[in-house]
Amino acid sequence: MRINVFWFRRDLRLEDNVGLHKALAQGLPVLPVFIFDKTILDNLPADDARLNFIHQQLGKLHESLRERDSGMLCIHATAEEAINELLKKYDIDTVYANKDYEPTAIRRDTEISGQLRMHGSSLELCKDQVIFEENEVLKPDGKPYTVYTPYMRKWRARLEEENWQFEDLSPDGDFFRNEGYLPELVDIGFKESAIKVKPFNLYDLENYNETRNIPGLEGTSYLSPHLRFGTVSIRKILNHTLNRSETFTNELIWREFFMQILFHFPEVVNRSFKAKYENIIWNNNEEEFAKWCQGKTGYPIVDAGMRELNETGYMHNRVRMVTASFLCKHLLIDWRWGEAYFAEKLLDFELASNNGNWQWAAGCGCDAAPYFRVFNPYEQQKKFDKDMQYIRKWVPEIDSPGYPEPMVDHPFARQRALDRFAEGLKG
Repeated sequence: MRINVFWFRRDLRLEDNVGLHKALAQGLPVLPVFIFDKTILDNLPADDARLNFIHQQLGKLHESLRERDSGMLCIHATAEEAINELLKKYDIDTVYANKDYEPTAIRRDTEISGQLRMHGSSLELCKDQVIFEENEVLKPDGKPYTVYTPYMRKWRARLEEENWQFEDLSPDGDFFRNEGYLPELVDIGFKESAIKVKPFNLYDLENYNETRNIPGLEGTSYLSPHLRFGTVSIRKILNHTLNRSETFTNELIWREFFMQILFHFPEVVNRSFKAKYENIIWNNNEEEFAKWCQGKTGYPIVDAGMRELNETGYMHNRVRMVTASFLCKHLLIDWRWGEAYFAEKLLDFELASNNGNWQWAAGCGCDAAPYFRVFNPYEQQKKFDKDMQYIRKWVPEIDSPGYPEPMVDHPFARQRALDRFAEGLKG
C-alpha cells in the first residue's frame, strides 16, 4: 500500500497542524512518525526536562491516534537512519513535515530530501510555526530587516493587508492503521526529571503590560515552551491575543523577528552580528562564571534569577536581561558562555531567540542595547522587586551572614566594561 508519512517535530499536536492537515488531504493513508534523533539526544543529560515533556506529549498524541485506529511510530535513530528504515518497510509517496528554520535543521532536511528522491519519494515542508517566514516580511529594497520596530510595523501591516483570520485546521482524514510504538524513557536512555513544564495561562492579557516586568507576580504566560515544541499553534495564540494585548502580540513578533534574523544571517550562531564586537577581549574567568551559574554573585536579583533557572527551567524575562547584562558587562564574560548555559537549562530554549537576546544584552546584536547601557542590578531590583518578594523566594538566606558580598563593585565594573568595549570597538 502506498502511503504518506507525517514527521512530527516541533509541532506536537493534531489540531491546527498545517503539515499534518496537508498530508491528510492527499487521499493516501498517513503514517504518524516521530524520530528521537540521536544526533540531538546524545548531547542531553539523562534527566533532561525538555525530553521528558516531548515524551509526555507524544504519549497524549499516541492515545489520540489510537482512537483513530492508528498510533505514533517513534524511532530512536539519526534522522537519516530513521528515514532509511521507513523506506525499507513502507511504499512512501511523500514525507510531510513542518519547516524548521535553524541552520542545522535546514541542512538535515536538504539531506533527507535527497535521500527520499533517490527512492522515488519526496519531502514536502510546510509553514507552521510562524505567521510570516523567510522572505515574507522584507524591506522595500528586498533585504531583511535588522531592526525590530520597522519589522514589527511591516509585519502588522502585512497581517492587515491579508485580512488575516484564524482557520482551525482539523486533523480529519485517513490515518494509516498501525499500532505505533512509543518507547519508555528508559528505552532511549533517559529518566524522569524533577523539572516540569507548566500549563500556559492567557487569562490576564489585558493587564499583561503592567504585570509582565514584575518577577514576584504570576504575570507571565508560561507559553514559550508550548510554542517551542508546538503543543499549541501560533495561529491559535495570535487569534487569542491580537485584539487583547498589543504588548503580548509584539512579543510574538519578536520571536519571528529573531527567527528571520537566524534564517538570513546563520553566522550569528557562532559570531556577533556586528563583526567589530569580535575584537572585544573578554576576561572569561571560570571561577566567576561558576558563581554566576550557581547564583552566588552577591547581587540578589541576579542570584534569584539563576537559582530560579537551575531549579525550574524558567527565568522571568526581565531577570533574564539583568542576569545576561551582569555576565557580559560586570564580569566581562563572553556572551556565548551565557548563551550556552541558558541553552542547557531553559525549558523554552529556542536557538533564534536565545541567540538574539544574548547578543542584545551584550550589545553586539542586530537590534541591540548600546554597549554603554549597563544594567544596574540594584536599580532593577528597586524598580521591579522593591518588596523583595521574588528575591526572598529564591535567595532565602538574603539577610543572613551566609549570603556572599558582591563579587564585584558595580561602579568599578560599569567603568571597566565601558573602557573595555570602547577599546575593542576602536577598530
